[in-house]
Amino acid sequence: MLNVPSQSFPAASSQQRVAPAGQSGRNKVALKPGHSLMDWIRVAKSGRDLTGLRGRLIDVTEEELQKHNTRDDCWTCIRGMVYNVSPYMDFHPGGEEELMKAAGKDGTDLFDQVHRWVNYESMLKECMVGRMAVKASTALKAHSVIKDSITHLNGLAPPPPPTSMLPPAFLTPPSPSSSLQPSAAPPPTQPKDARPRYDWFQTDVTVNIVVYTKRKLPSSGCTIVDLQDGVLRVEVLLGKMSYILRQCLAQEVDGSVAVHTACAVGKIQVSMRKAAKGKWEELGEPLEFHDSLFRKKDRAIFYRECILVSKTAVTHDTWVFRLQLPLGTLMHVPVGKHIYLKSLIQDSEVVKPYTPVEETLVPATLDSTQGTAATDIFLMIKVYPDGVLTPHLNNLNIGDHLSVSSPDGPFSLRLLREVTHLYLLAAGTGFTPMARVIRLALQDLGSLRKTKLMFFNRQERDILWHSELDGLAAEDERFQVEYILSEPCDGWTGRKGRVEASMLTDFLVRPEGSKVFVCVCGPSAFAELTVGLVRQHCFSEEEIHVFQG
Repeated sequence: MLNVPSQSFPAASSQQRVAPAGQSGRNKVALKPGHSLMDWIRVAKSGRDLTGLRGRLIDVTEEELQKHNTRDDCWTCIRGMVYNVSPYMDFHPGGEEELMKAAGKDGTDLFDQVHRWVNYESMLKECMVGRMAVKASTALKAHSVIKDSITHLNGLAPPPPPTSMLPPAFLTPPSPSSSLQPSAAPPPTQPKDARPRYDWFQTDVTVNIVVYTKRKLPSSGCTIVDLQDGVLRVEVLLGKMSYILRQCLAQEVDGSVAVHTACAVGKIQVSMRKAAKGKWEELGEPLEFHDSLFRKKDRAIFYRECILVSKTAVTHDTWVFRLQLPLGTLMHVPVGKHIYLKSLIQDSEVVKPYTPVEETLVPATLDSTQGTAATDIFLMIKVYPDGVLTPHLNNLNIGDHLSVSSPDGPFSLRLLREVTHLYLLAAGTGFTPMARVIRLALQDLGSLRKTKLMFFNRQERDILWHSELDGLAAEDERFQVEYILSEPCDGWTGRKGRVEASMLTDFLVRPEGSKVFVCVCGPSAFAELTVGLVRQHCFSEEEIHVFQG
């Protein structure tokens, strides 16, 4: 029997995620009254027998798992653990149909495709039937893999195995702890000279780590540094890959760190000041998964504790939360990426993704944010009275801590390369990823001729950054905004209704010789309908990106 390691993916409850370009993600269904996430938490804590086994845990063979494949008797396997998900069927935001795709079989791959970051262990712990039993021959073959990968560290999860019923193995083995030099062994899927490497040097007062990525780098957002309690973690985001260094430093350093990037040659230098002058005999002790290259989608999500420093009202129910990164952390969230917030609510981990905004829609000066390391994260969050996470966030006091993940999401600035006409369709808080896209487009896209935002809301009071958007449209002729209200007051003179084909006819124009791109964000129903309408206007998959709201 396999002892499958515990996973610490972010945690139960959110269906928000950023979908790949041209995709709107999974469908959501309207849940019956009394079937919210909070209702499920209450059911799970009620003491009811949700497995049908009266508290027993059993070893489940593949043959046994396959028998439980009906709506009222539905077992599934996630990373070697078997759960009876029948009681959860009516609480699943994706609906019964989505869960039934994994009925009676291993659902790990399906789970990872939609929300690998959800802490299913916390959400389904009362539904656990037991572990998958593995045949003796399979277990013997997997023995060495299990021995090396049984430990799971926060922020580092190995890639998925050939069969998801077995524990994972490394994409790239970590360097031996006896050596401080970078490993020369490349991943099997990459040529030797494509793999990043690192080195280090020192002065009397500083210690410096240099990463040679061997590729051109973006101007910001590719390096994340966390220095906590003498442990240095450096993550370099390289497209679909992630290169990670983890060292327990040999001696003390000051809490702050600095990062210098030579983008053209792909060189990154992380510098720290020594607490005491002198020569170090070694950098420190490499920790597990040090000097390793992972597929970005396969690594677990790393969190650090941030401090709430302010909360500013935007509308009657939406606030900008300003979170301060801890001393020792350097992290810039690239445009279009999101982070996850994690909190413990009623003994259950709850996680939700949010796309950061800037402090203002447009800075006072064009260079006001250039060349400075970001120490604060701004999140525009709508508080739902009957929600799970947002009331908790709204009740936080200034100075309280909140777990914040590293950036995630597939959006790439390459999508906007040479774009001349950018069209943004947003509903409600689906505006949040658009805010930084607008700012980037007007400031940094030399090819841009026009950026147009069509912004859907219920009432005028719901429009986020209303005056700022109007001011930007008045100041920059390349930007245009139009508001559509579904429940306007009598004095509203703008357009009314919901998104429909006729609205987009004049909005989505394709001038001769132009390169166009469309971004969509909002509730799932809005996103799916809007993407369909955009496609009807002859826009291709490559010309559409959906931020799943």
